[in-house]
Amino acid sequence: MIGRLQGRILAKHPPQLLLDVNGVGYELEAPMSTFYELPAVGETATLLTHLAVREDAWTLYGFMRERDRALFRALIRVTGVGARMALAILSGMDAARFAQCVEQEDTTALMRLPGIGKKTAERLIIEMRDRLGTLMMAPGAALPSVIGQAASMPVTGTADQALADAIGALIALGYKPPDANRMARAVDDGSKTAEDIIRAALRSVNPG
Repeated sequence: MIGRLQGRILAKHPPQLLLDVNGVGYELEAPMSTFYELPAVGETATLLTHLAVREDAWTLYGFMRERDRALFRALIRVTGVGARMALAILSGMDAARFAQCVEQEDTTALMRLPGIGKKTAERLIIEMRDRLGTLMMAPGAALPSVIGQAASMPVTGTADQALADAIGALIALGYKPPDANRMARAVDDGSKTAEDIIRAALRSVNPG
């Protein structure tokens, strides 16, 4: 099992990133909660990882915080919730907000996330309620990484490309193309990075 990787970021295309670890390039998928904290391309980052093994693919998922990885692992054990939906949940709200939704039985907030209907929201509340105490006790501190002004640098060189990357990321997270296009364009002012556009778009859907 690969539990942790430290290396230089070669590319960031949310929700995918490429990490160079001693000359080996690891492709990972990560929630936006992790992307918001990643340093710029070319800088070094340390990520906690989860390796999902299927017959047709081995997929690595990366997280800045143990709490997020623990929540991801709990979510993919819920009936009907796969890795893609778990990434969408962690991208649309942090662990504390998710815990609040479960404790308050707020199906409406959960249903604002892509791919989650009423039955899935109710199942999440029922199956996650008893696990929240353990999850919220997981260490919340980020692992050491290079985070500073470089972390806010654009993912791409142009505003148009940043918007395109943001739309692509929202689609990858489960939003329908027309919705992703509408959400991204509604918050883009021509000066935001792709990650800023994604963050604003997700907050517009679930402001809590």
